[in-house]
Formats: sequence, structure tokens, C-alpha cells
Amino acid sequence: MKTFLFNFLFLFSIHIIFVPVYGENKVAIINYGKEKCISSNGIPNHKIGNFPTRGNPHKFKPQNIKFCFSLFPQRLPNVSYKARVSGVTLTGIPIRPSTADWFDPNSRRGHSKNPSSGWNLEAISPNKKIFGLDANNAHVDKRGLYHYHGVSKNLLTKGSSLIGYAADGFEIHYKKNLETSYRIKNGERSTPPFGKHDGSYKEDYEYVKGSGDLDECNGGILLGKYVYFATGNFPFFPRCHWGRVSRDFLKL
Repeated sequence: MKTFLFNFLFLFSIHIIFVPVYGENKVAIINYGKEKCISSNGIPNHKIGNFPTRGNPHKFKPQNIKFCFSLFPQRLPNVSYKARVSGVTLTGIPIRPSTADWFDPNSRRGHSKNPSSGWNLEAISPNKKIFGLDANNAHVDKRGLYHYHGVSKNLLTKGSSLIGYAADGFEIHYKKNLETSYRIKNGERSTPPFGKHDGSYKEDYEYVKGSGDLDECNGGILLGKYVYFATGNFPFFPRCHWGRVSRDFLKL
């Protein structure tokens, strides 16, 4: 009986040790002149995956995050694709819908940071999720930075559709049943990895103007003003910007 009790307590103690405890979400949203700044400790307002996990070898670490952007964003004539971090949530967590990994037949994993193949992997496709995304469509990078690739229900607040701000200062909202204007291409890929276009790569998609409710940056008009939208399918969040992108979003 003593041996059984000792073993039980030992196993129970090990279980407790490995339960991740990161603290509470701490965020500040302050206006400074013509800018709004969102600062946080990088800890979301919900439980995260138990990283490292299958598909993601990195460990979560609290961060010192600060994003400042225009309080009065203006639409420019052309869109910009230079920001991988496309926005920040009201809880102070970066939004980064794309990935830094490309198809690479010479890599043991089948992908690497080498973009020469021209096929950029998607973390969320119609058939699967990769790179160890947790239940909130997020994971951590090599710095331990937690970030979203898709929308999480925990970003929604009662009575408001606003979930964050884009890198150019325009608001990001979530509304059910909005159709994006991106479609999976017909046919098959003409270069390796070949195979049918199925949404596994960003290049499997094409923008078809007018085919949905939103423009190429996942934007549209809400209550008389231009905003971006988070959606349940590609591109999930804005991946381009109509306004001037803040330099804070180019650092991560």
C-alpha cells in the first residue's frame, strides 16, 4: 500500500510540474497624439497549447510587445504586402496569418525557409492544420512569441465585432458569413510539389475581384467606414494593407 501511494504521489507531482502556468494577459491601449499604441506581455487571454508540441518544437515565453500605428489611417492608391505581422489584437497578441516556410524537396521535413520553390506553406488549409497550431489557431515561433494564424473565439467580445487593428491603423472586425474574394485555383500545380491545388500553399489561391464580399486585403465597408475583416477561410486576416504600414509591424 505504501509503495502504491508513493508511486501515485510521484506521478501526480510530475503532472503538476509540467502544466504550463504563464500568468494573466496584461495589455494597455493608449493614444499618443496621432497614434494608438497597444502594449502587452505577450500572454493571451486564454489557455494556449502545451508547447513544445508535435509540429512545433518551440517553447512559449512572455514578451515585451508594443505596436503603435496611426489613429487616422488613410487609404493610399496601391496596396502594400511588406508586413508579415498584419495586425495586433485588442489583447496585445500579434496577427501573422502567413508562414515563413516554403516547399523544399531537399529538406528532411519537406519545407524550409528557402523560398526558391515559390510555394509558401499555409498553416491552415481546408483539410488540415500544421506547425502545431493549438485550438485557438495560434502557436509560438523560435523566440517563444505566441501569434495567431486564424481567428479565435476568445478574441470576440460581447456587443462588439472589433478584435484588433491592422498594421496601417485600420480596424479589424469579425463578422460571420462574410465571403472572401479568394478561390482555390482549378487544375494542378505546374511545378514541384505538383499535385492538385488544394489550399496547402498560398499560391493555390487566387483573388477573384467581386466574387465575394471583401477586397484583396480582406477589407470592406462597415457602418460607413473602411475596415478589414477576419474570416473563417483564406486569407483569414488581411495580408496586405491600403494604408501606411507602421514600422513596429516590420520588426517581428
